[in-house]
Amino acid sequence: MNEHDQCCSSERATPRTDKIKSNLVSRLNRVEGQIRGIRGMVEKDVYCDDILNQIAAVQSALNAVGKILLEGHMKSCVMERIQQGDSEVIDELLKTMNKLMK
Repeated sequence: MNEHDQCCSSERATPRTDKIKSNLVSRLNRVEGQIRGIRGMVEKDVYCDDILNQIAAVQSALNAVGKILLEGHMKSCVMERIQQGDSEVIDELLKTMNKLMK
């Protein structure tokens, strides 16, 4: 299975390769650490601008995770459902993309 041979099952789960899963978990662990760092900054009364810059970095990191997941979703689940004649997946995808772009 290559990194884009993912398939959505009827239980709405998406198996991911170990490589992709490891990448996502690593990125999310870093985000988690950044969030803890921001909390510490607030507790220490760090200058607002410095905290806001860290928040922007966290948002950017989460956006990167979202892009990886979105790409995999479109190349696997969405493609598969379209090939099966399920056009409702497009509306689902558009709703999800609207949430990501807020």
